[in-house]
Amino acid sequence: MSKPTKEKERKCSLLCCSGLMSSSIEELQVRNSRTESTEDDKRSDDSRPLSHASDFSRDNILSLSNAPRRSRRGVAPYSESQRPLTRYLPVDRDDFDLRRHVESAGHQIEVCPYVSVTPTSCRGYLHKLGAKFHTWSKRWFVFDRETKTFVYYWDKSEKKPRGGAYFQVIEEVYLDHGNTSKSPNPLTTFIVKTRQRRYYLMAPSGEAARIWIDVIFTGAQGYTEYLE
Repeated sequence: MSKPTKEKERKCSLLCCSGLMSSSIEELQVRNSRTESTEDDKRSDDSRPLSHASDFSRDNILSLSNAPRRSRRGVAPYSESQRPLTRYLPVDRDDFDLRRHVESAGHQIEVCPYVSVTPTSCRGYLHKLGAKFHTWSKRWFVFDRETKTFVYYWDKSEKKPRGGAYFQVIEEVYLDHGNTSKSPNPLTTFIVKTRQRRYYLMAPSGEAARIWIDVIFTGAQGYTEYLE
């Protein structure tokens, strides 16, 4: 075989290898792109409709007391328009009077029949958006500063709570400004955000919603992580 022919074959071989390498790099880039896309999907899971598994019952509410605290240093969780509509911060004093606190915020509890506020608790009916079927159901809610819990029941007579959260995992309380819940009454709908999920709640009136927001935020101990 002549020398020029061998040289030509060597060049062809190099070109083929180069093509294979180029093809392999492109394939790797595609795979990386798909991986990044998958990771982006995972990161956006929090904005998707919540699954039933994200809800937590009375039996595992207690397990949250030992949950590790996540660092929120330097993180701004929401835009200014979504900040909780309250001028207060969470309060953890034993001598704190919840009713007096609500009244000092300008709320007239006597003329709002939808909530019952005492020095240590707030109770009333709210409509809750179901995590699984996305329907609104009327539930009896109790905010209790003595047990440091925010829980709900099927109705007022039920003794065993269906679900809820300890104060220490409540991070945010704010009106659903963008109506992300598709509520039939967006002006009375608010969100309680915990470490595990968001509760979409609809009050019977705007004043009742504002009272609940100010009440719940006094126990939003998870919010203080943003201030550290």
